[in-house]
Formats: sequence, C-alpha cells, structure tokens
Amino acid sequence: MSAAEPPPADLRPLDTFRDDRTYQGRTYLGADHRRNERRTWLVTGICAATLAGLVAGGLITQSMALTAAGLHMGAHVAALLVAAAAYVLARRHADNPAFSFGTGKLGYLAGFANGVVLAVTAVLIGAESLDRLGNPHEVHFHGALPFAVGGLALTTLCMLLLRPTGEAAARNDPQGDLNLSAVHLHLTADVAVGVLAVAAIFAGRMGFAAADPLAGLLAAGLVAHFAWTLLRRAGAALLDINPSPELTAEVRRRLSGEGEQVIDLHLWRLGPGHHAVIAVIAADPPQAVETYRARLDGLAGVSHVTLEVRGPGGDHHHGHAH
Repeated sequence: MSAAEPPPADLRPLDTFRDDRTYQGRTYLGADHRRNERRTWLVTGICAATLAGLVAGGLITQSMALTAAGLHMGAHVAALLVAAAAYVLARRHADNPAFSFGTGKLGYLAGFANGVVLAVTAVLIGAESLDRLGNPHEVHFHGALPFAVGGLALTTLCMLLLRPTGEAAARNDPQGDLNLSAVHLHLTADVAVGVLAVAAIFAGRMGFAAADPLAGLLAAGLVAHFAWTLLRRAGAALLDINPSPELTAEVRRRLSGEGEQVIDLHLWRLGPGHHAVIAVIAADPPQAVETYRARLDGLAGVSHVTLEVRGPGGDHHHGHAH
C-alpha cells in the first residue's frame, strides 16, 4: 500500500467519519479542555483573594453567616486547585499508554473529591451554627455588611466565568465536563450562602440576632444538597453507569436496522463528550463488521467502538475502532 493510498475502510478509525476534532489518539479530553483549564486558574486567584477578605471580616465582626461564607470560600479554593490540577494532569498524560482509555476520567475523579470537600464543609458550617444557637455571640452587623456584599459580588463573577458551555450536549453528553461543573456547583452554592449571609445581616440590623446562626444552618443544608448531587453524578461516571439510555437506544436502533439482533450492548463514558460502545450482533446472514460500524457514522459522542458479529453457524467476526 503506497503512502498516498487511504487505508482500507475496516482499518480506518471511527473518528475519521466525525467532525469532532477534539479526539486525538486516545485522549478523550473535552472540547473546551484548555478554555476550562485557563478559567479555572483565573477563578482560583480571585477566590483566594475573596477568602482572605471574608475570613478577616468574620473574625472582626463575629458574624457566623460571614464566617460560613468564608469557610465555604475556603472549600472553593481547595476545590479549584483540585480541578485545575486534574486539567493539567489530564493534558500532560493524554498520550500516556498506561491509561488504557485515556485521561478523560481524571476530571470525574476530581469532581468526586470536590463533592467530599463540599460535604465536609456542610458539616462544619452546620456544627458551628448549632453551637452559635446555643451560645450566642455578639455580631457587628453593620461592619459585616460590606464584607458580605463584596464577597457575594466576586463569587457571582466567578460563577459566571466558570459557566459550562453547551458543547458537550451536542455530543450526546448533557453532563459535559463534570470537573468544570463541580467547581461551578461549588460557586453556585457559595452564591446561595452569600445571599443568606446578606439577608441574615439585614435581619440582625433590625434586631433579629438569631437570623445569623439560622442562616448558617440553612446554608449547611444547601451545601449538603449540592454535595450529594455532585457525589452522585461523579460516582456514576466512575462506576461506568450507563450515562445515556437515549444514546444506547440509538446505537441499538442503528445496529439492528436490517433485522439483526443486538444480543449484548454496553455504553459508558470515557470523558466529556466521549463514549465507548461494545456490542455483539447476531445476523443471518452476517455482514462485514465495517458495514455495522458504518451505521454509527455521524453519531455524536461515540468515540470508541468494539463489535462482534455472530452468524448462524457460530462464526464470529470482530471489529475494533477508535
């Protein structure tokens, strides 16, 4: 075969039939990997500065709501550092053959870790708020307000900077880059906590001092809810739970388009916007493996395919594509 001739159809990788240029080799990184990495580092710097201001404000004014916002911001800084590290490691080891299916799942591992951080933060905020209810502290509500409003404004800015794009949805992966979604969820929770802190300070200025620890308890509940959501989503990806029944049904429909029977079918997530498929097809008479593989041409989100075709006499034909 000369260098100018294209390879036979059954040797061509599946991705030559796709317009998705984010897949190179076996990396399975998201379409917005570099953009998300840059923005994560930017927001990390902003949150670190905000953390210092909120903690200082909470210590100066003795505001539990403000301290809760600061503690939660500290969790964000840790979460952002974990997320940023996952982006760097996934990119640097993208071509490392030790990763059989690429490094696309490093982001899900980081997301799970950040869910644990959120859960611990919720426990800390709840415990401190309960202590404040039983042992009230004097809160300087007037001095706490500027810190709370400033922290809320900066957190809202960071949340907008890390807002996920719609790229992954076009690849049959509504969850998209879970690493980015994890830190975005962290910041969304912090915006909610910040709003509660501002509301508690206004209530305290009107004489309702118990509003401060009560706001802390409500904030703990919200953070716990966000933590559970994140742990459930990341855990599903790490345990290879079927990420899309709709995509699975479409793969089955295409492979059985001429009366064949799909007797075994598995689909799991490899990374943002990338899925793997293993299928066993029974047909009489069986067609070439490439014929069935071509039926998945243009199916967004399918990046790795392994097929086995069985004929009536027990003959097996195998095909594999990236």
